[in-house]
Amino acid sequence: MSPLETTAVGLALAYIALAMRQSRLCWVAAIISAAIYIVIFTEVKLYMEAGLQLVYIAMAIVGWIYWGKDDSDEALAVTTRPLQFHLIAIAGIAIAAACAGFLLSHFTDAARPYIDSTTTVAAIVCTWMVTRKILENWLYWIVINCVSVWLFMDRGLDLTSGLFVLYAVLSVVGYSTWRRSLLQQT
Repeated sequence: MSPLETTAVGLALAYIALAMRQSRLCWVAAIISAAIYIVIFTEVKLYMEAGLQLVYIAMAIVGWIYWGKDDSDEALAVTTRPLQFHLIAIAGIAIAAACAGFLLSHFTDAARPYIDSTTTVAAIVCTWMVTRKILENWLYWIVINCVSVWLFMDRGLDLTSGLFVLYAVLSVVGYSTWRRSLLQQT
């Protein structure tokens, strides 16, 4: 456990706690944590995870804009999507992850290229869902976080692996919180 990893984990926890509360400040914590994780994931040869951090930074900017001002009429409401949307999203994730995994396994020294690609592609889709406050994002995160626990443990990132155990639990809480918010809106 390095001080860099500890800082990144602390900011990542701040991000999810603030996101669960639907606070725009979550995006600031996300940007700083992602910037630190670029360095960490590059060092352990999880290149898709490192690249994902760049996407997280871009998505954090988008999230900041779309979420509007906290506690105002401009704040984005929680929504839900039909099953067809999710079937298409899952199919897209599977195809993109297979392609990225193939490329990584043949052209880099990436560790766990297919798992790294799957969690990364799925996380991109889910982060976009968060920027739009789509309720079901939390269900995807539960799966992604559980797989990530093993991936990070495999690479010796024990603190980050622990963070993802907590993320999995918090994803359940986030789903419940956002679902209550959705029901209150209607």
